Amino acid sequence: MRTLRRIIAAGLLTAVAAATIGGPAIAAPAPTRGSLLAENPLATYATPGEVDTLLADGKFDPATDRYGVSLHQLIYRTIDTRGRPTTASGLLVLPINGDRRLSTVSFAHGTSVYRGDAPSLGEDTFLTGPAITFGSAGFAAVAPDYLGLGTGTGPHPWMDVPSETSASLDLLRAARTFAARQGRTLDQDVYASGFSQGASAALGLARALQEGADPWFRPAAVAPISGAYAIRRAEIPAVFTPEVQPRLASIYMAYLLTSYDRLHDIYRDPADVFQKDYVGIGDLLDASHPGVEVLEGAPPTVGDLLTERGRELLFHPTPRFAAALREADSVCEWRPGVPARLYFSPGDEQAVNANTTACRDSFATHGVQVPVVDVGVDTSYSGMVHEGSELLAVPRITRWFTELAGSR
Repeated sequence: MRTLRRIIAAGLLTAVAAATIGGPAIAAPAPTRGSLLAENPLATYATPGEVDTLLADGKFDPATDRYGVSLHQLIYRTIDTRGRPTTASGLLVLPINGDRRLSTVSFAHGTSVYRGDAPSLGEDTFLTGPAITFGSAGFAAVAPDYLGLGTGTGPHPWMDVPSETSASLDLLRAARTFAARQGRTLDQDVYASGFSQGASAALGLARALQEGADPWFRPAAVAPISGAYAIRRAEIPAVFTPEVQPRLASIYMAYLLTSYDRLHDIYRDPADVFQKDYVGIGDLLDASHPGVEVLEGAPPTVGDLLTERGRELLFHPTPRFAAALREADSVCEWRPGVPARLYFSPGDEQAVNANTTACRDSFATHGVQVPVVDVGVDTSYSGMVHEGSELLAVPRITRWFTELAGSR
């Protein structure tokens, strides 16, 4: 229990103004998407040594650090899950060096249940560490908070790839505007990565950029870590086995059902799918409750959470639910035209390894052999394999992206 409390308390339940410098004017599909509304300076780590200390304290390998960095919270215009205007926030990390033109890394974070656990709030190195690592290596790095987290309002639409993609893309646009005001240019190349929930978000962003979602930015590479790429085929069956940590399994399934019901109306009444003691669990997962509260209010197992009809819904989803799951599981059903790698740790007790295997196989059916990189196991941060996979993968991905950027 202490380990789980530490994970969730840390938020790791894993918790435009046109700029013409260096390229054409930014043009978003809607006039205001990607407009920068505000910038709040968060912190400056002026030297590589300061960055090293910060990352080492957070269990990240600082070996790729070359520069100091500045951290900024960006608040920008985007769209909600129904395409209506809204706002979101995200983190931008810039290297302190003489380079005026920068390639960009977009890193999407893992599952958080509380809006206060978001990269742009700058308080949790597990959430900021990847962007800081990429920034210190010489990239401009962005980390979206997603809808409903950070400065966002309302429940967070968990595992909703379309809104994760739009929030990520619009943050890139806002970051380009801010960088231009600093006399710097974000070039066209975007290197996409992300962890856990953010692995799907990274794939969604890379796919959208490859399909021409923005007239300026284009994908350069994609490297997701430990994602739930096959929720229906791999993750849902696994949560009913010892392969997934039992309490986390119950929280993930509660999050999935309540989030998808808000988005897609997949059940008539919470009492149809949740046991009577947990009928109100959706209220607990509205992004306003810290992770510790969610942990304490969640059942110890999926069996304690669901009614028989709830279990049936997961294994035999209604048409609306099935369509939503197909959309989430489609993140590997395309043909990347840029270098791609899948990173994982064996024995992951949250996003089971069958997800990565399914993603690799799906890419293969589309004619692309995507390498799968086993980063080993590190449980020193949280006692969990899952969180350790981010710590182990980020330095490797940083080196790979740096090599790719140097060869372009």
